[in-house]
Amino acid sequence: MNPRVAVSPLAPAAFPDLPIVGGVECATFAAGIKRADRADVALMRLAAGTSVAGVFTRSATRSAAVRDCQAKIAAADAHSAAGGAAIVVNSGNANTFTGAAGEQAVAAMTRATAACLNIDPRRVFSCSTGVIGEPLPHERILAGLPAACAALRPGGLRHAAEAIRTTDTFAKGAGVRLVIKGRPVHIAGIAKGSGMVAPNMATMLAYLFTDAQVARPLLQTMLVQLNACTFNRITVEGDTSTSDTVLLAATGAAGVRVAADSDSDTTEPFRQALHAVMRDLAHQVVRDGEGATKFVEIRVMGAASDEDAHIHARAVAQSPLVKTALAGEDANWGRIVMALGKSGAALQQERLRLHLGDILIAENGAVAAGYSEDRAAAYMKRKELHIAVDLGLAQGEAVVWTCDLTHDYITINAGYRS
Repeated sequence: MNPRVAVSPLAPAAFPDLPIVGGVECATFAAGIKRADRADVALMRLAAGTSVAGVFTRSATRSAAVRDCQAKIAAADAHSAAGGAAIVVNSGNANTFTGAAGEQAVAAMTRATAACLNIDPRRVFSCSTGVIGEPLPHERILAGLPAACAALRPGGLRHAAEAIRTTDTFAKGAGVRLVIKGRPVHIAGIAKGSGMVAPNMATMLAYLFTDAQVARPLLQTMLVQLNACTFNRITVEGDTSTSDTVLLAATGAAGVRVAADSDSDTTEPFRQALHAVMRDLAHQVVRDGEGATKFVEIRVMGAASDEDAHIHARAVAQSPLVKTALAGEDANWGRIVMALGKSGAALQQERLRLHLGDILIAENGAVAAGYSEDRAAAYMKRKELHIAVDLGLAQGEAVVWTCDLTHDYITINAGYRS
């Protein structure tokens, strides 16, 4: 039995009150893939006319479901959206590295969902998360689909968020309500993720919904751009999942069109609201990092380029020595300097300035004058930590969010399948 039962100390106080997104219906059921006593499958139906965008893991061992979704998103503009769409997600089994059986499971699930909802199977997106290398008992999912199709109702995203959890200690959701051209528009999203998180195009699993009307090319462009500064800026331990998927659906039910003109009075408010939802979900994934006790922001400024800044920030965020020092509340800033130095990106140590919160730690190639170890040690006891690095080279900037690495991480992952 997986030993992780307590809720993360970094968890939000409660699941948020998500807005009901017009054109989205949800249902969940227990297929007995993860555990017999709780829902492990989520079904989401999307209204006719819905446009769907997606980003996915670049892992060379990505799952059969990811490959199927990628092909459908790539061909989406050639398929009619008149009949609606659907997403079906199971937890407990990743359906990854399962050969032809995995592809057959995806085909069977998407065909059965399409038949149940009377939609084009090319508009059904399936996702799986859990143990890698074990055949997915998809017949259990097929058996539960008819009742789930009949149970579809508006809202219900919280139940879907619960159903897609694996080692997550809390369900993750975020949403906003905004007004565009005098009319209400809603955006809501759910995600799962706790371990095997070092996204390379996406995060573990995330589903975003809006009742705005957004043409699919613009929706895809927005998702790629915002994903780059949210889900692609988090890491728990540095391992990229085989199942990473982010899907964004725009149903158009609100009757408000978001235009392609970047200067329009619709695009920017919508983009900012979507960004807020995605960043909130990304942060929640880090806050639920396996065994995490610290939420850590690493901001790098003054780099030779934004790409260099990202390389430096991720080197610090993924260093086991840095992460264990954070867990032990040890202000061992030399480990941060080490991680920056090994990143491979441009750095001149005599120009580097390092802060913990508002505490200047190092500058001019050495410890800062007046640095107080006691003050730094006191700062390290906080649950939320900010590390700021100014390289003094140019204008490149990046931020990465991560967590500490504790003994519990080993305990959780040593017993993941037992």
